[in-house]
Amino acid sequence: MHGNSDVFEQRLEEATRTLRACQEEKKLESCYDCPECIGCETRGKYVRSVYESMSKGETGGFDF
Repeated sequence: MHGNSDVFEQRLEEATRTLRACQEEKKLESCYDCPECIGCETRGKYVRSVYESMSKGETGGFDF
């Protein structure tokens, strides 16, 4: 299980780097300041990776 956990952490780190690079490129402090926030693929991947990191691939258990 530990190895599986590492995969989710690696995905989260990658998604975080991608998201921050996008924010820096657009000179934004937050995705919410971006007109493309709703429906943004980069942000969507980040949110999914956060959820997967918290749930370690298990379904359910988190209500948003």
